[in-house]
Amino acid sequence: MHRPEPSPSPPKGRKLNGTSSFSSSSASASVSSSSLLSSSPATSSSIRGMPFRKLSGCYECRMVVDPIARDPSLRSNICGECGHIFMKVENLELHQAVRHAVSELGPEDTSRNIVEIIFQSSWLNKKTPVCKIDRILKIHNTPTTISRFEEYREAIKVKATNLVKKHPRCIADGNELLRFHCTTFMCSLGLNGSSNLCTVPNCNVCALIKNGFKLATTTHHGTKKGILTTATSGKAHDNARVVVEEEEEEEKRAMLVCRVIAGRVKKTLDGNNNNNNNNNSNNLEEYDSIGGAAGLYSNLDELYVFNPKAILPCFVVIYKSF
Repeated sequence: MHRPEPSPSPPKGRKLNGTSSFSSSSASASVSSSSLLSSSPATSSSIRGMPFRKLSGCYECRMVVDPIARDPSLRSNICGECGHIFMKVENLELHQAVRHAVSELGPEDTSRNIVEIIFQSSWLNKKTPVCKIDRILKIHNTPTTISRFEEYREAIKVKATNLVKKHPRCIADGNELLRFHCTTFMCSLGLNGSSNLCTVPNCNVCALIKNGFKLATTTHHGTKKGILTTATSGKAHDNARVVVEEEEEEEKRAMLVCRVIAGRVKKTLDGNNNNNNNNNSNNLEEYDSIGGAAGLYSNLDELYVFNPKAILPCFVVIYKSF
């Protein structure tokens, strides 16, 4: 009677850390799989829709793979600053909006010289006549942010075209103005070449750059909520609400230089609309912004816009006042 030969047993001398070669191979496969889901920034983040590295590879055969060669559509999702590749355009925009939000303008930049002249010439502040500019940053707005701004401009132009009383400036460019908005910040934005935004809750300038402007929680003179911008940097500085937790802490202010679509402006003689608030609220429906009292150097010193899309911050001036 023929007996089947027993299966050859695995060699006893080929063990790694107390496991057989078969177990070692299984463990290797297990490690390879778990490595793909490990905390490696390049791999784990790409699975979650976050950035790939320029090149990825296989743990088993050590083959290096270019993700773009496999999927050419990813070519349009490359960050031009750091080279990260993203699965979705939205993820790329979010990355750029946070990690590459600003860049410092050097002395050789024409834009810096222009912004500096505009800032200093419009300071015009007798109470605090001296200010020192530390650095000027350019804001890199995402295509989505710019698109929202331009779409709002087109809406204002169409609205002005349909009105009985024509407004040439609104029809031409939506009545675009250069305005200032001063706020506080808590981080070292743009210092030593830094380009990313912070996550400090009370850092207003980073929140404005990332999320845009928000409508005020209170109404302007009991009529309608609006976002304040000013014609001069000195006026914006005076209007900024600075909260200093400690007396010895030096207050930090940042001046945003913004493009603003004012549209049709409801001008007031004294900046007060308390009389007949119901009628004023109804009348304001046909306007896109409201102007406060005229200043010494501008007939539209203060301007309240009713839509956050109307404001596009372009530059940040980090300065100190004495």
